[in-house]
Amino acid sequence: MTVLVPMREEEFNLFLLSSATAYADDNIKSGRWLPEGAHDRAISELRDLLPQGIDTPDNYLFEILASPDGAAVGYIWCAIQDNHGQRSAFVYDVEIKPEFRRQGYATDAFISIQEHLAALGLESIGLHVFAFNEGAIALYKRLGFEVTGVNMQKKLNERLT
Repeated sequence: MTVLVPMREEEFNLFLLSSATAYADDNIKSGRWLPEGAHDRAISELRDLLPQGIDTPDNYLFEILASPDGAAVGYIWCAIQDNHGQRSAFVYDVEIKPEFRRQGYATDAFISIQEHLAALGLESIGLHVFAFNEGAIALYKRLGFEVTGVNMQKKLNERLT
């Protein structure tokens, strides 16, 4: 049974580096960022979002454990946002370690985090997913997430049609 536990301080720096690396790589792959300075930019953005680390108000950082006393298989981070009086949650990051992927841990983590957020009185949860991440998109659709907007980009050096 997958369990979420509050992230330990000693795990936070590992999480920050791992999350920044993945975020920078995804932005480069999507064409949104240039490789030069991408990792520093990602670290900066994460530090801006989490100025007090794991103690940043309205942010929930969890380690995902395989069982109550089992190994850490990944992490999930979400925050409560207030958009003109409507409080909702936003998942900033979810990561399952490569050796534990495709075993149901991400699904279980989302079910647990949804229960946690519903208990806080929130009515919705959102997230961003890069278009090339077809596995994540499939997971989110299975979990009931719906597309609420689409960002598109075209390289100007490509032929106009």
